Amino acid sequence: MTGSDPDSILVRFNVSRETRRRIEAYVDLLLLWQSKINLVGPATIPQLWERHIADSLQLIPLLPRPTRSIAELGSGAGIPGLILAIAADLEAHLYESNGKKAAFLREAARLTGARVHVHAIRLESLRQGGETPRVDCVVARALAPLSLLLDYAEPFLSQGAIGLFHKGQDVDAELTEATKCWKIKHVKHRSQCDSRGVILEIDEATRV
Repeated sequence: MTGSDPDSILVRFNVSRETRRRIEAYVDLLLLWQSKINLVGPATIPQLWERHIADSLQLIPLLPRPTRSIAELGSGAGIPGLILAIAADLEAHLYESNGKKAAFLREAARLTGARVHVHAIRLESLRQGGETPRVDCVVARALAPLSLLLDYAEPFLSQGAIGLFHKGQDVDAELTEATKCWKIKHVKHRSQCDSRGVILEIDEATRV
């Protein structure tokens, strides 16, 4: 297994010195705010760089070319959306209904200079016909079962975005359940950070 310390992770993903500085500023801010609000699971803090930063960076080679903008559903701490905005120089639309977490995302974007738009709305409102930005990719991590996740992502997928979703060992069962309502074109990529996980790439999803 490759190293999980910050140096080895940043070398593994070919992160520039300037990008490293911005990611480290993000990590410092997350640790400061973590004492006030639960941004990530407390048990994951000792492995923060591997469990969260590397887990985000591994999406960069999977992004469609060219990718200029992304949307993240249920952004929380901005993992992976804010990290991708920093490391891949993307515009990111982060959807987070929790006011305190949305405040963290705004402060993290300000501190790191990331091109981020924070949308403090419930994901259900995306399905109510409101205008959504056109993006190249929509991402989500540990948010919802695939069938519900596709409901949330549909406004972006229907405009041509692909989906990159972190999924665990139950991904096949989720796919089976989702195909009851969706026709899905997908690819499974093995996670570089979780031996039981995959990155589920959704190239097409239409209701049946």
